[in-house]
Amino acid sequence: MSNRRKFLQTSLLTSLSTALGSWSFTDSAIKPVIGKAIVLSTWDAGLAANKGAWEILGKGGRALDAVEAGVMITEASQNCCVGLGANPDRDGFVTLDACIMDEFSNCGSVAFLERIKHPISVARRVMEKTPHVMLVGSGAQQFAVTEGFPLEDQKLSDNAQRNYENWLKKSEYRPVINIENKQHGPYIEDVLNGGEFNHDTIGMIAMDDKGNLSGSCTTSGMGFKMRGRVGDSPIIGAGLFVDNEVGAATATGQGEDIIRIGGSHTVVELMRQGHSPEQACKLAVQRILKIKGESAKQIQIGFIAINKKGQFGGYGLQKGFSYAVKTAREEKLYKAGSIIPS
Repeated sequence: MSNRRKFLQTSLLTSLSTALGSWSFTDSAIKPVIGKAIVLSTWDAGLAANKGAWEILGKGGRALDAVEAGVMITEASQNCCVGLGANPDRDGFVTLDACIMDEFSNCGSVAFLERIKHPISVARRVMEKTPHVMLVGSGAQQFAVTEGFPLEDQKLSDNAQRNYENWLKKSEYRPVINIENKQHGPYIEDVLNGGEFNHDTIGMIAMDDKGNLSGSCTTSGMGFKMRGRVGDSPIIGAGLFVDNEVGAATATGQGEDIIRIGGSHTVVELMRQGHSPEQACKLAVQRILKIKGESAKQIQIGFIAINKKGQFGGYGLQKGFSYAVKTAREEKLYKAGSIIPS
């Protein structure tokens, strides 16, 4: 019996070795473009973020380092939807989400993180220093502090404080009793007073001179969201996905609907099937439109993508989505196409 078992094991290993010897894991890979670094990021804030990334890419540095450094620019700036200066949740606290992914499919993520200035850097530490992919809440904060990240004051920026006070008037929010028609609490605006959609992200994807891809994504999420709400941004496969044999993609917009289709992973898989980055983004947006129907008019979704040839593109659900691109020869803000024209 023992000899028979050894014979079967040997036969299986021989067959497996033969099969692997005749098939390469990289047979389906697109041949990369070498020496032509590129970085893409969502929205006009991406112009400044790309400059930060180019400080590394332009010197032949690694894409992973570039996408971390680039979005840190946005995290440190004053804006509605990224970093500690952004709009709070409905209880008045700013909570941050971020993820990062490299060319080896290593990835790290944090969610519901408070009082830490650069969640993207904490996400990278999760990737590099723990056996896990995602840490959340107080556990993520404890890990960040252990890693030397300082706890910032828990107070709102002046802009966020004004926005929150205005929102409280309209929502008539009371911490215990909600008098709104919504089943689970106060009214949340789809569009803010300034006309911008109430959700935004800085998503960044890059290819370095060696042809390797990496990506990052960071946000404070939907302003005045329910306490504990997390969208797509820190979720690998939804807000961000990188496959170094094919391409990379990141998302922005209504996180719940991006999660429904595993948005960024979907875009990368569509590129694997032979679609261009723009076509892949458009097909993913169409998938969301099919699910949402008429209610799609109330939300915004955007995807950007890059493939191993250095080709790039983006597409939005609504008119108005833009993305920034920087190479050695180009620095430009592109207006993406859209499914719903107005």
